[in-house]
Amino acid sequence: MQRLSEPDVAGLLDRLVAQELPGRRGLGAWRALLKARATLLRQLATDLEKKTGLTLGDFDVLGQLAEGGGSLRMTELADRTLSSRSSMTRRIDRMADEGLVRRANADGDARGVVVALTDAGLSRLTETVPVHLRGVAELFVGRLGDQELADLERILDKVTLDCDFG
Repeated sequence: MQRLSEPDVAGLLDRLVAQELPGRRGLGAWRALLKARATLLRQLATDLEKKTGLTLGDFDVLGQLAEGGGSLRMTELADRTLSSRSSMTRRIDRMADEGLVRRANADGDARGVVVALTDAGLSRLTETVPVHLRGVAELFVGRLGDQELADLERILDKVTLDCDFG
């Protein structure tokens, strides 16, 4: 297999981009979105874990369970957190060992699993929500005006309207 030189690789990439995104339309916005997402999540995750000992993924699970009324089927929880079912199963096993959640069979479906918040999980969520939201306010909300926030929400809703994460 012949190896391309660095300029050839860069040229190949440029040609592919030009073919799929004529005039590089939207490429800067796409890169900015990816960079903002990665930067914000990395900082929020670091801050949350350092200040509370809870990972951002575990926090998301606890929050989704709370928003779901205290319990959700495992499949719905995986969908809400945009996780695979296998990685969610491993996370829930660990969180159950820590006493933050409990598992039970779904009523009428021996194959279905329901995950529920425990009192310890609810307590942990109550402690971490203010820390997380202060980070969201500082790193994101506080840097944008009301109109920018409304525009961004509208734009991102438009982009994700027809996406299927299931």
